[in-house]
Amino acid sequence: MPEQDLDEESPIFAIAAAAELSGMHPQTLRQYDRLGLVVPARTQGGSRRYSLRHVRQLREVAAMSADGMSLPAIARIVELENEARMLRRRVTDLEQQLRDELERRSRVFAAGVTGSVVTLRQGTRVRRATEVVVWRPPAAGDAD
Repeated sequence: MPEQDLDEESPIFAIAAAAELSGMHPQTLRQYDRLGLVVPARTQGGSRRYSLRHVRQLREVAAMSADGMSLPAIARIVELENEARMLRRRVTDLEQQLRDELERRSRVFAAGVTGSVVTLRQGTRVRRATEVVVWRPPAAGDAD
């Protein structure tokens, strides 16, 4: 299975596997957890479980540390990266809500001879023999 098909947020690696994948000692991962640099998920029993994103973060922390960056500076960078990731996720959610709302508002309603209300998709044609009155909700900003 290609790596891009995996959920990078799924906590699947025990500390030994994450340490090996990141090229670090397990004790270093424990220290980073205590410092809040890379905080893994926990099982019900309290064992650490690392995701692919955590392993990537561990590698980035190791690279920054090797470049001489202090742990408080690295912690701030990791904090900002996590915040940016959450904000990107929030923007994606809001964009989807907006698309859903626009889709919902783009409906056209038709009233049949009996008075029943029928929702039509925009662009849907009504049979010529059907008598209907079409109502479209006003667009935002239209005068009443």
